[in-house]
Amino acid sequence: MERAEQVIRSLLEIAGVEVNGKSDADIRVKNKAFYKEVLRRGSLGLGESYMAGWWDAIKLDEFFHRIFSASLDEKVKNCKLISHIITAKLINAGRKSKAFEIGKKHYDIGNNLFRKMLDKRMVYSCGYWKNAATLDEAQEAKLELICQKLNLKPGMKVLDIGCGWGSFCKYAAEKYDVEVVGITVSKDQAELAREICHGLKIKILLEDYRTLNADELLGQEKRFDRIVSVGMFEHVGYKNYETFMEVIYRLLKDEGLFLLHTIGGNESKVTTDRWIHKYIFPNGMIPSIRQIGESMEGLLVMEDWHNFGSDYDKTLMAWYDNFENAWESLKSTYDETFYRMWKYYLLSCAGTFRARRNQLWQIVLSKNGVSGGYFFIR
Repeated sequence: MERAEQVIRSLLEIAGVEVNGKSDADIRVKNKAFYKEVLRRGSLGLGESYMAGWWDAIKLDEFFHRIFSASLDEKVKNCKLISHIITAKLINAGRKSKAFEIGKKHYDIGNNLFRKMLDKRMVYSCGYWKNAATLDEAQEAKLELICQKLNLKPGMKVLDIGCGWGSFCKYAAEKYDVEVVGITVSKDQAELAREICHGLKIKILLEDYRTLNADELLGQEKRFDRIVSVGMFEHVGYKNYETFMEVIYRLLKDEGLFLLHTIGGNESKVTTDRWIHKYIFPNGMIPSIRQIGESMEGLLVMEDWHNFGSDYDKTLMAWYDNFENAWESLKSTYDETFYRMWKYYLLSCAGTFRARRNQLWQIVLSKNGVSGGYFFIR
């Protein structure tokens, strides 16, 4: 047995994973080049070798649950990862010139894929499963939770930063009679969102958050009563967190509320997983409590911080089931490599949330503190 194989096998044993074992979480190695590839290139090698069909597992999500629970991702380091971190510190991956890259590379790969994978409202963020039995119910419960936390009232002007296909915009306009401006950096999302929201008091813009002009959007009112951002902050990048909060401060009324819905990490980092960066979310980054706190210091007051990260495991598994069930109708558009890539993405992410390595936070912020205190809702 070569050294690379010995090392990888011994590491997997720490996580309770056996090569060619009988458990659903065990891996079946089909190409022995897998061992050197993973040892040499870490998570990037693990993901690319899976896409190439070099290994498999009956339950990929449970394989990753064990891997992340044992922190094996921290044990396999290499010089290219160090270079990746140094580059992230030197270069602002979330700068204006890069703002629309995530739209083109991820969200513009086909509205039909997302229609098949997501719920009926096309909500591409964590659902709220407290009293829900289905994905549709979990996503509607999440939208309702956000509206209640923002204490929406008829006639309010609301800004949705990272509006996706308009799910929150439409829900809030229909259920709470508010006017909504939604922005996205995805051309495909903007086009479909305009169709979905047609006839409602909703304006969908293809725009970066830094270029928003409240005077043009609101006229004399100048600022929004409420601002919401759901599943977009992960694309901002740590070098731009403070700029993002400054934009919120500039656009929000003095008595207004801002709700931030974001994936969160247990540790402060300056980059993301190399495979995720290359194939799924270029220039993305998961923020920590400290990074968010520092970015809003002196600008905004934290009124409520709600963590329901374990619900993302359920959401991702529901998306995977939908994707798997729809594959026959999708494979004329996407090839087998894409299928394995997308499966790896959904199930590896489910594993991180199941292991509680990633969290899901809804944070309610105000400018000056809510007079008399904020009444939090669960």
